[in-house]
Amino acid sequence: MPPRLFLHFFRWYCHQKLVDHIEGDLLEVYNERLRTKGKRKADWRFVVDVVFLFRPAIIKPTELNRDSNLIGMFLNNFKITTRSLWKNKASSFINVFGLTVGLSSCLLIYLYVAHEFSFDTFQEKGARIARVIMEYSFEGSPETKRGNFTSTKVAPVFARTFPEVESSVRMTDADMVIHQGDNLIKESNFLFTDSTFFKIFTCEMLEGNPGKALDGPYKVVLTESTSKKYFGTESPLGKLVMTGTGDTPYEVTGVIKDYPSNSQIKFDFLASFSSLGENQNETYWDANYTTYLLLTGEHSIAPLQEKVTAFMKTEMAGSGASVNFLLEPFDKIHLHSQYAAFTPNINIAYLYILSAVAVLILLIVCFTYINLSIARSVNRAREVGVRKVVGAARSQIFWQFISESLILTFVAMLLSITIAVAALPSFNQLTGKQLIPSAFYSTPFLLFAITLTATVSLLAGGYPAAVLSGFQPVKVLKGVFKNSNSGRSIQQSLIVFQFAISVFLIVCTLIIQKQLYFIQNKNLGYDRNHVLVLPMNEKMLPTIDVIKKEFKTNVDVLQVSRCVSPPVKIAGGYNMRSSAMPENEQIAVTATPVDEDYIKTAGLQIIAGEDLTEQDSKDVTAEGRENRIYHFILNESAARQLGWTPGQAIGKRMFMGGDRSGFVRGVIKDFHFESMHQTIGPLVLFTEMRGRQLMVKVRGRGLTKTISFLQAKWKKLVPDLPFEYHFMDDDYSSLYRSELQLGKVMNLFSALAIVLACLGLFGLSSYMAQQRIKEIGIRKILGASWSNVVTLLSVNFIKLVAVAIIIAAPVAHYMMTQWLQGFVYAVEIRGWVFIVSGLVAISIAFVTVSFHGIKAASMNPSKALRTE
Repeated sequence: MPPRLFLHFFRWYCHQKLVDHIEGDLLEVYNERLRTKGKRKADWRFVVDVVFLFRPAIIKPTELNRDSNLIGMFLNNFKITTRSLWKNKASSFINVFGLTVGLSSCLLIYLYVAHEFSFDTFQEKGARIARVIMEYSFEGSPETKRGNFTSTKVAPVFARTFPEVESSVRMTDADMVIHQGDNLIKESNFLFTDSTFFKIFTCEMLEGNPGKALDGPYKVVLTESTSKKYFGTESPLGKLVMTGTGDTPYEVTGVIKDYPSNSQIKFDFLASFSSLGENQNETYWDANYTTYLLLTGEHSIAPLQEKVTAFMKTEMAGSGASVNFLLEPFDKIHLHSQYAAFTPNINIAYLYILSAVAVLILLIVCFTYINLSIARSVNRAREVGVRKVVGAARSQIFWQFISESLILTFVAMLLSITIAVAALPSFNQLTGKQLIPSAFYSTPFLLFAITLTATVSLLAGGYPAAVLSGFQPVKVLKGVFKNSNSGRSIQQSLIVFQFAISVFLIVCTLIIQKQLYFIQNKNLGYDRNHVLVLPMNEKMLPTIDVIKKEFKTNVDVLQVSRCVSPPVKIAGGYNMRSSAMPENEQIAVTATPVDEDYIKTAGLQIIAGEDLTEQDSKDVTAEGRENRIYHFILNESAARQLGWTPGQAIGKRMFMGGDRSGFVRGVIKDFHFESMHQTIGPLVLFTEMRGRQLMVKVRGRGLTKTISFLQAKWKKLVPDLPFEYHFMDDDYSSLYRSELQLGKVMNLFSALAIVLACLGLFGLSSYMAQQRIKEIGIRKILGASWSNVVTLLSVNFIKLVAVAIIIAAPVAHYMMTQWLQGFVYAVEIRGWVFIVSGLVAISIAFVTVSFHGIKAASMNPSKALRTE
């Protein structure tokens, strides 16, 4: 069909005015093609271009109302979008894959972060609740200690004394053995609390009266799931739960709805505090309980704190000790407190890190989309030019490309949600959380997904749409259009940012892993390998020597020790003084009772004096406290604070508190009995007939048989306590749960960031190779080898990666320096970390680009020269 006849057809089909102003441009384009391509090709190319791109650009306002016009535009845009995406399968796949991976990562991180930020938001009075932190020191002691513990005296005294305190509650958790027929079940979430619990904390009572449920000893309230576990569908009210080795009966007085997973207070059993027989000791010491206060107003903490400080100065006057209590907002504990709650806290900085990682991954994906769009702009320039020539407005073309971005992102979002749901169990295992699939259908999540889809669509598609819609039609259709310098600058800048993010994440991951390796492999001063920890109770104390002897009949059992706390974490707070110090001068110290086998089992190093003996343990069992002789093992820090060298300390008389008098038996080398977030402080081990745990040191060989042997002996010797164990390594790892989880998450998402950056570079280098195919053909004819071609295509990208390394290195150094400051004992940041990270980034970039370089170099030069 002759071009002029074709134009007459469009005059009939469209408005005369619209066609008149484009006829000259169309003919100019046709004449240019006629000169360069020949008449046959020019005619068909003209017809195909206009038919394919003309109809969607023109909507007749006289035939369609405004609503129909918009619908028609949307449908036409959708058709063009799907055709374009299908035509460019490679770039569409790269974009969809990248967006899917990036959005999946963002969705999972969002669920995790949102869950942590939502902790305790269901507590209706949460803004008026404060936790009490004890702070104490002694005259002559340079150290002040704090902890989330109080005595039983604090809650009732504060409630009576201060009008700002509306109510108070005391709590302590315990491991309890429950009898279910002949079965013994150990329950870890057994929480003792005052009856005021229901006045302070939000609970949905399903059965029972909250006002009377815990108003006397040996009463217990069950959660709904616990009630079903022990009583099925029957009502448990009035029934008895048999607990402990003494078969103590607790009457069930209520059933409450299970607390959600985002609660810092966790329990399955809620027992009356009066059951402990320690309703109120008239001392601020013996601080083994947690106290919460319900205040009269949300802003009462600051004025009440001033009153508490003044009150405690009066209370402790002349005692030789300073005791104060700090008030901590309940709704700040989970993310901001350094003191543990009933569930593990998390440092809010780690949530910020994870959120930043999600944003960085999303930026990499968006940069990939922008880069590929700019690279394809030469191929799509003709499409834009023809549509503009036939009357399409710039806004129409702009929204056409935004539509492409929106459709791609929407498809990726659907795939991302599917992948996130499937990956949730693995993600839970990685983070140690119990996120549930129903969270994907919650209103906040859906709003986040919709907002994220729209944001990514605009962020990724906005710049390409603005650039493409601004092309000049005549210049484009004449074939003289090339990518502008500004476009190339944008591409290069985005590549730099992509790899800067990747290098930043690589550096951070290496340093985090280095610190975690340091933590896990540092010489702690004790041996935690192949040490089993078993729970014990007071009923076992009379027969503990028999149990230890029976265990050691197995040649693979090396040592057995009774203790209150293994060396991984010792938290008992005491005070000590030497015989040369006045009675009113004390030094705060961490101490724990042990037996004569503790040092050998834990592998502690004695540097002066001797180990404890069996007779030392017997000396503290004499009738009358005045006849009891204690024997002490000091660490180096404790000896130093008492003014002794290790050698001088041996045989010296010292006191712990006012009721433990004895002599120093030995001095051990300092070891880490707390996490590496704290410095090593003074520690005292002393003989006393107490114990909550057994440490069993075994050989590494035949571990399964050894544990089976211990289990058989346990059932025979301790029939009323279930055999349960864990390794001391697990206790140690729990000190760094947040750091270990952060390390695993950083490993995963850093790898994803690198993959996504390489994916974008892969697609971009493909377009670059295609654009330079003619140049490559000429170079090959002139004798260039495949290595020359690979170098030609790679060198510019390698330079950009080098710039990215220079940008990322100082930022990563600063961020990791800040993170390491949270550890008293930390690794140094050395230069090899940045060198390795840079080499990894350069190698990955080179391999990625080389693929297309080798492919282009292997092409027949004659074929390349025929390609326009």
